[in-house]
Amino acid sequence: MLPPPFVRVTLVSDERLAIDMLRREIARHNYRYHVLDEPEIPDAEYDALFARLLELERRHPDWVTPDSPSQRVGAAPATEFTPARHRVPMLSLANATSEDELRDFDRRMRDLLAQSALAYVAEPKLDGLSVELVYEDGVLVRGSTRGDGITGEDVTANLRTVRTIPLRLDTDRPPALLEVRGEVYIEKSAFREVNEQREADGLPVFANPRNLAAGSLRQLDPRVTAARSLRMACYDVGDLDGLELGSQQELLATLPRLGLPVNPLYAVCQTADDVVAFYRRVQGERDDLPYETDGVVVKVDRFDLRRAAGTVSRSPRWAVAGKFPAERAVTRLRDIVVSVGRTGVLTPVAVLDPVRVRGVEITSATLHNEDDVQAKDLRIGDHVVVQRAGDVIPQVASALPELRAGDERVFVMPQTCPACGSTVVRLDGEAARRCLNTVCPARLKQSVWHFASKGALDVHGLGSQLIDQLVDRGLVSRLGDLFRLDRQTLAGLDRMGPTSAERLVRALEAARDVPLDRLLYGLGIPEVGASTAGLLARYAGTVERLAQASRDELLSLPTIGPHTAEAVVDYFQNEENRRTLEDLRSVGLRIAAVEAGTVAAGPLAGKRLVFTGTLSAMTRDEASARARGLGAKVVDAVSRKTDYVIAGAQPGGKAETARALGVPVLSEDEFWNLIGRPDA
Repeated sequence: MLPPPFVRVTLVSDERLAIDMLRREIARHNYRYHVLDEPEIPDAEYDALFARLLELERRHPDWVTPDSPSQRVGAAPATEFTPARHRVPMLSLANATSEDELRDFDRRMRDLLAQSALAYVAEPKLDGLSVELVYEDGVLVRGSTRGDGITGEDVTANLRTVRTIPLRLDTDRPPALLEVRGEVYIEKSAFREVNEQREADGLPVFANPRNLAAGSLRQLDPRVTAARSLRMACYDVGDLDGLELGSQQELLATLPRLGLPVNPLYAVCQTADDVVAFYRRVQGERDDLPYETDGVVVKVDRFDLRRAAGTVSRSPRWAVAGKFPAERAVTRLRDIVVSVGRTGVLTPVAVLDPVRVRGVEITSATLHNEDDVQAKDLRIGDHVVVQRAGDVIPQVASALPELRAGDERVFVMPQTCPACGSTVVRLDGEAARRCLNTVCPARLKQSVWHFASKGALDVHGLGSQLIDQLVDRGLVSRLGDLFRLDRQTLAGLDRMGPTSAERLVRALEAARDVPLDRLLYGLGIPEVGASTAGLLARYAGTVERLAQASRDELLSLPTIGPHTAEAVVDYFQNEENRRTLEDLRSVGLRIAAVEAGTVAAGPLAGKRLVFTGTLSAMTRDEASARARGLGAKVVDAVSRKTDYVIAGAQPGGKAETARALGVPVLSEDEFWNLIGRPDA
């Protein structure tokens, strides 16, 4: 009979070898305890192992490595998270909201892939935070959040504290590179324990397990993260080097052999009926599962068929999230208040008695417009049915008139703006009432928030509460005033300080250089979203040229309809808007012009491009911007609809996928020969 593992290790005479063996043994026991829930030795023996490791590492500090179990909580608090770009985009999933839509997904896949039958793998959709782990030669080197799918936040120090995540893969022959994706979550029991402790400490509780998991992972101090019982379940991979995987089944079998946790609850489905059966099973068992789930994820099993199916927008065609029907609850509609948006639209908002729907406390919900209120016959004081659309957005589904006591009140939209007192109007053909006062403080707050948002000037640190202060104190009365703010003024605001003020001033300074399309989007021109802003920028080239464009001229552009054309012309004819642009120039906003007239002409007009590898003449972002300026659509993933893949140095798997699909792959020189060299 062999002695216990810790006895075997402590008998090793070579202390460097002993450290290595201890680390491996402790990692193995961590996996059995935290992932498999099958501890092999008593806690006292585990503690003896760990104490021996700490003793040896104190004796030899130069031998301490980042993957040592002793380093799970070894990082100092961070001041902020740095961006982390994903080599392969982390795509979001399209939703199926019924069993019929799951069957439709199966039909689409069989038609698209010309397969009479397909195998799928279905897994519960965990309600947590998506992350990516990057292992190089078997060692965890980076962990990041999903972010926008292209760029997330580097939260490596926090992910190292999650005990279900191995710091080193459990293999003697690790792949050179493994990017693994999964969900960080917290189980229901641990969630209850955290909230009970917070209540005892007089602190606000978390609304649901997902909020707790996300908030814990984004703590600047890893010690806070370590105190929360976070877990991870892996379900996908990104870039690979040295590991061959051909299917989801193979992935789910391989990852645990490397020490990476997966959710053991999944099903291999040969038919749409199998998929629906698993969907019903998880829905029926969801309250008994140890974690929150809001649906099931269904994926085509074979990876070669996934590559053939490709992607659409930012979602893969080969996967779908089957969402469970929204859970409903009954509560009292205490009041209806009115909010004012950046375009002056007045929106009624329901004020509700607090009610919990799928673990989230709901106290308010938008009612869209007065027609929606009338169509549902909602009255102040009613008992109402509340649901979470997609298990996320609170909605008032209906009233319960049979429960009325007779003292309920009919809601009437105000005739004046609740923020500035100006008369409101309801324009022909619109369901909404609007405040037309361009200096309305509520409109201004929303306009500033939109102007500084990610798709526009992307000013980090300018949140809604700070914007409220700036407008209420008269420090910002038009967009240009943002660039007049100084460190001393900002540091004197509530919940600010010298460090936050310095950071915001730097962010505003960086935002002075803005591409034309982002500025047009940030101005909040009605009917002009990010895509339309890009089209207008490519057509006009400058703000001045766009301001002179006529309605008929704009109608000649693809995707521009009468409402959008009129909205753009009206915007630039408005005297207040012209003053806003002049003021932005006066505070030093530098608007980057683009080559005009590139909407429908040239070799890239209407083409779908994918860039991969490293370019020598400019960065990929710069090349993408130039391609979009020539009328191309730049996408992240290769599919049969891709027209060209432009491959720089070390292109990776996208070029191989393109060749397999018959998509032309252009070298960097061939790309410049097609459109003209950047120095020409």
